[in-house]
Amino acid sequence: MVATALESLRAALPSGVELVAVSKFHPVSRLMEAYNAGQRIFAESRPQELASKVPLMPQDVQWHFIGHLQTNKLKLVLPYVSLVQSVDSFHLLQAINAWGISNGRVVDVLLELHLGAEETKQGFTEDEIRAVPAGLSGVRIRGLMGMATNTDDMAVVEKDFERIERLFLELKATNLSITELSIGMSGDWPVAVRHHATMVRIGTDIFGPREY
Repeated sequence: MVATALESLRAALPSGVELVAVSKFHPVSRLMEAYNAGQRIFAESRPQELASKVPLMPQDVQWHFIGHLQTNKLKLVLPYVSLVQSVDSFHLLQAINAWGISNGRVVDVLLELHLGAEETKQGFTEDEIRAVPAGLSGVRIRGLMGMATNTDDMAVVEKDFERIERLFLELKATNLSITELSIGMSGDWPVAVRHHATMVRIGTDIFGPREY
């Protein structure tokens, strides 16, 4: 099932759009099904779960972190990931920058724009993102990430993605390191790819419902 789902998604996605398999809440056995079908980028949202899965998976897996990250959990995440997609505050960005400097690394990150209508969602405003200073030597800002409003109304989703697309193109025009726009999940990725998504985060359409 996993292999068939991946094959179908890859056939449907335009070239240049990276498929990120959201493996949170699924056991390593399911991740290995995806790995054996050629998937190499996996995303987790809980630090402890990520840290427990990393040693059980092949070393050529690229891990992304997509959940809210508390600064006291950096050591469970940053040594293992190639990209933190969900940097949702300047405080967190500063903490990651400090960790990168102290560990001799430059951590690739995406800034999370607060897109959806839900007040519980984390993230920057557009003006806060524009105000992020350059010259943070422990991080490299690669682009933006966002989650659309949780709704079946695709017109609302479209407006959310139009909003983050505008900011992405604005930033990309003046910053060569800005290349990635991570929007779109199982229910709305076709809309996302119409709005310059370079990554889509797909879980349910690959792995099915959560197993734990």
